[in-house]
Amino acid sequence: MASTSAEIIAFLLTISGWVLVSSTLPTDYWKVSTIDGTVITTATFWANLWKTCVTDSTGVSNCKDFPSMLALDGYIQACRGLMISAVCLGFFGAIFGLVGMKCTKVGGSDQTKAKIACLAGLNFILSGLCSMTSCSLYANRITSEFFDPSFVAQKYELGAALFIGWAGASLCIIGGIIFCFSIADNSNSARRGYAYNGATSVMSSRTKVHNSVPDKTPPKHFDKNAYV
Repeated sequence: MASTSAEIIAFLLTISGWVLVSSTLPTDYWKVSTIDGTVITTATFWANLWKTCVTDSTGVSNCKDFPSMLALDGYIQACRGLMISAVCLGFFGAIFGLVGMKCTKVGGSDQTKAKIACLAGLNFILSGLCSMTSCSLYANRITSEFFDPSFVAQKYELGAALFIGWAGASLCIIGGIIFCFSIADNSNSARRGYAYNGATSVMSSRTKVHNSVPDKTPPKHFDKNAYV
């Protein structure tokens, strides 16, 4: 029962983390910068993995898509690949998790379901690591440019998408670890549930056979002199 509850908790954690990781791909604010005027903010610059935009004080946004994938910076290409890999791994991990959980009716025996659940945990751990690496790589580029005194171009700060990606990656890793430990719980429960009753059954069967066989010895007849 405890193993089933742990698998349900792990599944909820991993699905929540996978949803957060998937939501970071279309999120606009991976990095953001503002130019303040004397009274109000005059412009906000922000960018993600697909485009860079500027929003003025009236709320009008002008965006420019990255012109060519081959002309992009290497870290943006790496972040794209890692985030797409994280989403794909989380998708397959969710399928394996549904099949491998004890509360579902598919997947075969308990040992087979435990192996499938462990495979789901590995997929979610890899998904979380990919997302964590992507967000950390992007954040490292932002912070290195921000604190570099020789960098004279527009400086940015960390956007909301990075924090969402880190949170989702952490949930995926934690839930994946719980899934992996479920295979050990299932093997221990299987060992405790097995009991050897061979000797007892043999003795009981012998007793039953002995009691069921009628006594066929002829009755003894005594003469009258035996009672004198």
